[in-house]
Amino acid sequence: MVAVLAVGASTLAGCAAPKATTLDTDAPVHLTMWSGQADQAEKLLEGLVAEYERLHPNVTIDMSPGASSTDELLQKLAASFAGNDSPDISYTYGSWSSQLERSGRTLDLRHDVADPDLHWDEFTSAARKTAQPTGRKVIGMPAVVDNISLFYNKTVFDRAGVAYPTDDWTWADFRKAAKQLTDRESNSFGYGYSVTGSEETTWQLWPHLWQNGGAILSKDGQRAAFDSEAGVDAVRFLRDMAVKDKSVYLDQTDTKFAQLFASDRIGMMTSGPWQLSDLQTAKTSYGVVRLPGTDGDHQTVSGPDLWTLFDNGDVNRAHWAKDFTEWLTAKEQDERFNVALGNLPLRSSEVDSAAFRKQAAALPGYRTIQENSVNAVQARPTVPGYNGLSEAVGDAVAHVMQGDGDPATALREATTAADKALRQG
Repeated sequence: MVAVLAVGASTLAGCAAPKATTLDTDAPVHLTMWSGQADQAEKLLEGLVAEYERLHPNVTIDMSPGASSTDELLQKLAASFAGNDSPDISYTYGSWSSQLERSGRTLDLRHDVADPDLHWDEFTSAARKTAQPTGRKVIGMPAVVDNISLFYNKTVFDRAGVAYPTDDWTWADFRKAAKQLTDRESNSFGYGYSVTGSEETTWQLWPHLWQNGGAILSKDGQRAAFDSEAGVDAVRFLRDMAVKDKSVYLDQTDTKFAQLFASDRIGMMTSGPWQLSDLQTAKTSYGVVRLPGTDGDHQTVSGPDLWTLFDNGDVNRAHWAKDFTEWLTAKEQDERFNVALGNLPLRSSEVDSAAFRKQAAALPGYRTIQENSVNAVQARPTVPGYNGLSEAVGDAVAHVMQGDGDPATALREATTAADKALRQG
């Protein structure tokens, strides 16, 4: 895919129609936007696009989901580069950002985000780093931010007579509670963890790694670095809970642990804001605190996504694509999009808004997860080989947690596979 993205930067460049090379803000402009959304989110965006068009009569925005699923957008973008017909704006997963920058087809917003009026610092550190994957170009604006926090089922805790978690919990506190909550007779578990080997398996590991001073990649981003004392300790901690304590429900599906939590069969899970609506529907009695910490470090992991902007060689299209995306991600519009959907607000300034307070009242734990954003200080790598690295780590963790192999050997073998993925890009 990286090769296709790179080749697409030059293919058919000579076939393009003449483009505007001098900015004319009054000239009619037609933008294409791939939203990557469906259902309620798509309808909200349609309303916002229509409002922007009314405010700017010379601008027309042709918005569509872009593909049948968000996962398919990367391949669709590669095809658009080859056909010299890329959208001006597209929703993209944060994990794609390095690949997209390497394509040579993205705009650069470094000058724009330096404008004090944009308030770039209101976005989380993880979101800003994802938008600037190599530290050079800023390829877009944050579209969705999140993080994982500790959810606890009050019914399960009360049934076991265990005190609820607090924001000051250590992982030792967490492990002790998980053992106390596990009950063989009722087939209830203290904690739920995915062992599919997917990114769901992998990204739950990263806070353990970071809190112990470990890193996912070497400083130059060329090699895996998780095979360290911190990495081995992190995997051993999870293995001991699963194999020795038998306090972990090992989920083979990525989704069952959340369903069991909602039905009072699992006491704790680490999850994010996307879970809140389902728990409200299930009428689950729950609470949310930040992740347990190590020596006072309560780092979490975040997976920000982007509105990525693409260069079609037309200064008018580039100007209005930037202007619309900055408008869309301003607090006034974001309160009517992400906050209205129950996603976390993009900007820290939104927590004082009526829209945020309304969602916080409707969704217990929403405010806590938003406040936990300050602990999302590191971004998941966006290098092209990250998916292969994630698969290698996820597979290692899944096997070890099911009693197959030891942490040190598993991570050493995962490093070999991860380094190969990083070399191949």
